[in-house]
Amino acid sequence: MTRTTGTAGAKAHRAAPSPRKTTDGGRTALPHPPRGRLLRRATPWLFLVAPLALLITFTYVPVANMIYYSFTDWDGISPDRNFTGADNYVQIFTRPELFRVFFVSLYYLAASGVQIVVALYFATVLSFNLRFRNLFKGLLFFPYLINGVAIGFVFLYFFQDGGTLDSVLSWFGAGTDHAWLGDPASANVSLAGVSVWRFTGLNFVLFLGAIQSIPGELYEAAQLDGASRLQQFRHIIAPSIRPVLSLSIILAVSGSLAVFEIPYIMTGGATGTSTFVIQTVKLAFQFNKTGLASAAAVVLLLIILLITWIQRRLVPDEKVDLV
Repeated sequence: MTRTTGTAGAKAHRAAPSPRKTTDGGRTALPHPPRGRLLRRATPWLFLVAPLALLITFTYVPVANMIYYSFTDWDGISPDRNFTGADNYVQIFTRPELFRVFFVSLYYLAASGVQIVVALYFATVLSFNLRFRNLFKGLLFFPYLINGVAIGFVFLYFFQDGGTLDSVLSWFGAGTDHAWLGDPASANVSLAGVSVWRFTGLNFVLFLGAIQSIPGELYEAAQLDGASRLQQFRHIIAPSIRPVLSLSIILAVSGSLAVFEIPYIMTGGATGTSTFVIQTVKLAFQFNKTGLASAAAVVLLLIILLITWIQRRLVPDEKVDLV
């Protein structure tokens, strides 16, 4: 009887899981129970609850409300919202004065091309070992850190009659009787120039980061082969930063269609400088046509998504392998 009990106890002892020894002399823990495993799987989602709640509350819910308002004649104040179908969208595409403001975006689109070229030039030059390059990096990126409203007020005095620009031009004997913000052509060129000064730093940082991520061995090999700086840019830098360049073009096009801060602060949309966003804001808050303004915002969103999709189809992301 005692022998049987001992045999059963030995079998039970062999069947029970025993912790394994580790290299440091300790013992490994037993496998986690199902509850602990479930908690580990749910932990990432618990961290995502707060940002997802904020994203849904302040992004997707307002967009859904905007789409709903675009099919009504709501004035933004009255609790009554009469459903009008697609009447607001018909007005946008049939009234030339509502769609003509998109031509102003061409000035900012051209300015975006200039700022991309300037940013790419400085990013390429400052990626090499030059004196005071850190100083120049800070000077180029500093305008992007300034608030857009402050920039608008600073350049409002810069372009006013007898202001800073006229004073500088007078040193070189140039005439100072031109109203820079007085006619549509010069006003839009001036405002587009301000956007170039402000946003060049953003593209500069994107390009510089992409260029500095290129392995240094490629430059050393190119120098041993006798490649010039221009050849290094053409065969090493340009192919490497193609995805970042594509991103910058997408941001430039969408930004040129959604310009608001600088023209609104400096001219308020007067003298032919009104953009589509400024017109939308005026429709909603000045003329109390929130339904029509919501439809205009939906149209702008769809145009930006369409242009982005076309760009992604024409210039797809490709994995760059230079080695």
